[in-house]
Amino acid sequence: MQKTSVRLLSLLSLLQARRDWPGALLAQRLDISPRTVRRDVDRLRELGYPIVASKGPDGGYRLDAGTELPPLLFDDDQAVALAVALRTATITGAGIEEAAARALTTVRQVMPARLRHRIDTLQVTAVERPATRPNPQVDSSVLMTLSAAVHAREELRFDYTPAPPRGTGDDAPAATPPRRVQPHHLVTWGERWYLVAWDLDREDWRTFRADRINPRTPTGPRFTPRELPGGDVATFVTSRFNGSDGSGDWPCRGEVILHLPATAVSRYIRDGVVEELGPDRCRLVLGSWSWPGLAATVGKFDADFEVIGPTELKDTLAHLARRYTNAATGSLTPLTTPSPEQ
Repeated sequence: MQKTSVRLLSLLSLLQARRDWPGALLAQRLDISPRTVRRDVDRLRELGYPIVASKGPDGGYRLDAGTELPPLLFDDDQAVALAVALRTATITGAGIEEAAARALTTVRQVMPARLRHRIDTLQVTAVERPATRPNPQVDSSVLMTLSAAVHAREELRFDYTPAPPRGTGDDAPAATPPRRVQPHHLVTWGERWYLVAWDLDREDWRTFRADRINPRTPTGPRFTPRELPGGDVATFVTSRFNGSDGSGDWPCRGEVILHLPATAVSRYIRDGVVEELGPDRCRLVLGSWSWPGLAATVGKFDADFEVIGPTELKDTLAHLARRYTNAATGSLTPLTTPSPEQ
């Protein structure tokens, strides 16, 4: 029979592996009597583990949630995954960098030597994508408040700081009345946090930047969630960030044949379709907010290409060609301004 300390760890590991364990099955797995299982469960309870027992012929045990966080057991893969997640926590925008660093130190200290060596050799540096806009941090308490309101399906009131108008510098925007919403989802997109909610005053769906939200207490009454346009939050958020027509697509989309291998193009395309047409040719379907933006994206590959369509993309390329020629030659010949749709 195993020593008591080893047997307790084995019992704890089993209780963490699934929600409910029949007492007889635990005894069989540990090769002990049901009476010993009961004694070991009592010992774990004395150590702070909230183990709930159910009575009856099919009675058993369940590791429940308690008021404090007792020591936990992780298998090798879980421990490595936890360490990697903690090391990359600096780019989540959730304001938990210091807490993640302390948690990683704690986890590393109790790891066996073989796992500690794996973690130490896995040197991960979390680097944020270069961006022209700041990537604000969100207070973790705000995220918890928003998440709790979503989970409880309770109406939420908050002060919301809108973005300052372009060209106003750092001037503070005018104060706005508190927003009243039915929170639906808390999501992360492009290394920023957003609250997806039904705006009660505007009677429409809205996405709010979490770093601009200052929740008010208490929360409002409970509500029955509405169905999101598109059927799920991923489709809804994609449509809001790609275009404003609710189609889930970019406002401008074009198709070209690039004289480059598909492997050389696909690594730089996040939201598009790359189809191999030969060793040195590929078909690229791509979207953008504007036709000049789409034309510029195609041009960044520094390769010959053929435009399949649409006409708006061809017209924009011709316009940009004249503009670039004027810039290169120093000509001040006025150009016809593209239509607003371009």
